[in-house]
Amino acid sequence: MLTRAQQRFWQSTSGRIGAVLAISLVTLALLAPILHPYDPTTDRDYLARLVPPSSQHWFGTDALGRDLLTLIWYGIRTSLLISVVSVSLGFLIGVTLGLLAGYLGGRVDGVISWLTDILLAFPSILLAIAIVTVTGPSLQSAMIAIAIVQIPIYIRLTRSMVLSLREQEFVQAARAIGATPFQIVVQHILPASLAPLIVQASLSIGTATLEAAGLGFLGLGAQPPTPELGGMLADAFKGGYSLTSPWTTLFPGLFITLMVLAFNLLGDGLRDGLDPKG
Repeated sequence: MLTRAQQRFWQSTSGRIGAVLAISLVTLALLAPILHPYDPTTDRDYLARLVPPSSQHWFGTDALGRDLLTLIWYGIRTSLLISVVSVSLGFLIGVTLGLLAGYLGGRVDGVISWLTDILLAFPSILLAIAIVTVTGPSLQSAMIAIAIVQIPIYIRLTRSMVLSLREQEFVQAARAIGATPFQIVVQHILPASLAPLIVQASLSIGTATLEAAGLGFLGLGAQPPTPELGGMLADAFKGGYSLTSPWTTLFPGLFITLMVLAFNLLGDGLRDGLDPKG
């Protein structure tokens, strides 16, 4: 039996399309090493360089003779790993700081809000580039950089939710029966704040995917031989293949778009489903 929230979600066209796309992409990423093990040192054929799409290579091959479909399959896996890990880190740190700022107020709120304003003063991709430049290009650095630029979003959202909830009757009642501040925040305020936070997390995965692709395109994300969609685009542009062999940019770009679209539509569906006024 579906709850009202689940019914509202599945009645949303955006939610259904986003869920199908997101589940398909995640399933592909999880099954990649099982259905088609990939070894970047051996899975190449120099006699089949830049072969256009065919029955043997559905998406064609790249400049090293590697099958683009396989590379994209593993590139989706890498992009999802970066996005999910970075958004999870940003969510945990941002929500924690937002709860502290909103509930404690005073000097704690002032310091956290000041740090938030500093982070928001920089465009997210530029801040991520600066962080990776300092820490050194790698998959882990890309995750950390994208997580840091996600943190202020969750701080502000959580803080605003706490400020609107901490004087509500159910919080006052918990305080009156002797609940500690920790119990009030964790057992009462946080559960009441989860709906918008879940929606934002879904939307943030799409944003993080774009940022990961941007870092990969600049050579600051996952390093070769790890397949990554942004890095595949960079290789095609640097080699001058975008015009002579357009499939080398078309398919990676298409799947970046699909990933962003999937999680944006999923976020729209979750917003419709979790809206108590719906």
